[in-house]
Amino acid sequence: MEFTEYDTRLAAYALIVVDDRILLTWFVGGEHSPACWSMPGGGVEYEESLQQAVVREVLEETGYTVEVGRPLATDHFTKPTSRRGSRPYKSVRVIFAAEVTGGSLGTIEVGGTTAFARWAPLVEAWSLAPRADIVDVALASILPENKNKQA
Repeated sequence: MEFTEYDTRLAAYALIVVDDRILLTWFVGGEHSPACWSMPGGGVEYEESLQQAVVREVLEETGYTVEVGRPLATDHFTKPTSRRGSRPYKSVRVIFAAEVTGGSLGTIEVGGTTAFARWAPLVEAWSLAPRADIVDVALASILPENKNKQA
């Protein structure tokens, strides 16, 4: 299938680990996705770079300002139809390392898809449920020996 024959969603996420704790968000769920633990991040706006999207999304969803580091992982999935119609859909996701530089914990977006954010012990992250698969992708990028724990 040619790239002009399907819709694409580009998303960027932050992997933030401090003192063996990982910053996670609670996705409120929607018509096609159940509520679950996720990573701070989301869709890249038309005029944004991936890094700019990470900075914006992390601030909205967690209250923190961040410095974006290097890409850690990429992931993609496809669906036979998009949310907006009958065209096939491809999601491309990039996870970046990030470091908190300011702010305080608290979701500031209004009417968004994130209810709250919290720090979770890294060793417990594999067992949090329910969780979005992007959490597993992020964890595997820093803890490759634990890839077999993915659900």
